[in-house]
Amino acid sequence: MPSPASSHDAIPSVYSIESSETSSSSSTRPSIHLEPLPAWRPVKQLPYELREHCIIYFEESLYVPALHLLISLLNAGTSSTTPTPAFLPPPQQLAFVATLALHPSLTTRAQSEDKLQASNLALKYLRLVLTLVGPINGKLRDAFAFSTVETSSRRGAKRRTTGDDLSPTKDDLDGINTDLANAGSVWARTQDFWHLVGWAFNCSVLHARRWERWQLWLQYMVEVLDKDWALSAQMRADDPNHERDPRETSMIVQYLNGGDIPARQERRILRAIFADGTAKSTGEFSEIWRNETKERKKDAEVKKSETNLDIEAGAWGPYMHDSSSVSDLDDTPPSTSPTAIAPDSDPLTSIPNVSAPFGGPQSIALRLRLLALLSTVSVSLPQTFTPLPTLYDLYLENIRPLPLPSFFILISPSSMQHFHPAAASSLTQIILRSLIASSAPSPFTDDLTQKDLERCYLPFAANTGSISDNAKVSLCVETLMRLLQRACGLDWNDGRLQEAVERGIEAREKKATKAGKGRGKVKGDGEGEKVWLRGSAGRMRGLVDLLSGQEDVEAM
Repeated sequence: MPSPASSHDAIPSVYSIESSETSSSSSTRPSIHLEPLPAWRPVKQLPYELREHCIIYFEESLYVPALHLLISLLNAGTSSTTPTPAFLPPPQQLAFVATLALHPSLTTRAQSEDKLQASNLALKYLRLVLTLVGPINGKLRDAFAFSTVETSSRRGAKRRTTGDDLSPTKDDLDGINTDLANAGSVWARTQDFWHLVGWAFNCSVLHARRWERWQLWLQYMVEVLDKDWALSAQMRADDPNHERDPRETSMIVQYLNGGDIPARQERRILRAIFADGTAKSTGEFSEIWRNETKERKKDAEVKKSETNLDIEAGAWGPYMHDSSSVSDLDDTPPSTSPTAIAPDSDPLTSIPNVSAPFGGPQSIALRLRLLALLSTVSVSLPQTFTPLPTLYDLYLENIRPLPLPSFFILISPSSMQHFHPAAASSLTQIILRSLIASSAPSPFTDDLTQKDLERCYLPFAANTGSISDNAKVSLCVETLMRLLQRACGLDWNDGRLQEAVERGIEAREKKATKAGKGRGKVKGDGEGEKVWLRGSAGRMRGLVDLLSGQEDVEAM
């Protein structure tokens, strides 16, 4: 339990961290804490014969033996007291493996267990690469770079080994001559990472089966981005005087700076992260592969091949089967996430899934991780990406209009744990100031203290009579209370905290008279919205009672 906060305890403003991050001089202001990184293994390239072996396997659609070979080569030497360098294929093969882990012909449209096994082995291998050798040693920035069809086709061109003036290039030697490694690759099917993000989150709302695979793949990619950024930040901390900041070449920065005009790109990135399955969202972030969301017909279930694999005898089992055919696809709309309340249920007495509009808890967790990563990048590299105030204004544009359940799930204390405490505090205050009554005084600084919480936030209602807006104000001040309690501890403060809480609850209850209207609002007389308002009030009272009890115990 945190110790009671003294008058100088505060959550620092994220803007002060931004200043210290970009300042060349030393500062006493806090900076973003760097977690210790694992000791990743060094890497050495696969010998030519093994690279060729893997390429032949891949080109003949023998994915399972190829991946088993790569996994065994990567794991070799891990049990040694001093691990030896890990064998790793070239980036072209890693890029191909990433497509195998996701492509519908090996996942939702797989015709055999071998296809499913191949996609699962591909994902297992990618995770091992990240865990054992890390994003930089593994050359994941090169492997996971987006390319045009023309660029990708150069990677996969047939390897030239004869001819007077046609000596093979490195790309020719390492390329894989198959559609999934070129025009059909996930890295060539769309313009950038954010299209994939938007489509994945659309699937989380609309296409439950497809989301099962997208979730695993996107979770892996976010982990790659996080670790790649952390390693770049550590390199910067180890050598702050280096002429170029290593963070500027990180994978997330490459993904952020590609494509459109910066201002348009920033808004598009936010639209991708907040993709919600609407017609507008699916129009902008459409499917990656043709018929991607269609599933196998019920009578075409995944089955084991009745033919054994015997290459010498010419028995190829399931590997030479064309799984890209669409003739056996089910035209029935795929099942969607179980997000809606039953038609005959009462929305005021039923318990809806508040995470449903954004695709469920896993989808929301990934969205929050991406928002938190963008916040960190903006704090550290405002000139390279975008200044933090601009970014948080975009967050405000997307979060403030949300219906109460969606607003709650994004602004709740548990969701804010994905952010640095300073970022969580500053973002919540920005949203709160856009909603709170104009009579509320502004804090003296952007730092969050208990004194400012009691004086500027807790006692006030919203700037409108909307029940929804007053509930949002209550949820914001509740989150600030929890953040301050977790970071610094809250003090009973001779009852002043309880007084501020009660004044605010009364003010919001009194002002909240207008039921919400429009998309996403609860129909009726506003009782549904009042449930959120009263629930937040009850939780704040519970926290105050807990502090009061601690005060009584200490006084004994």
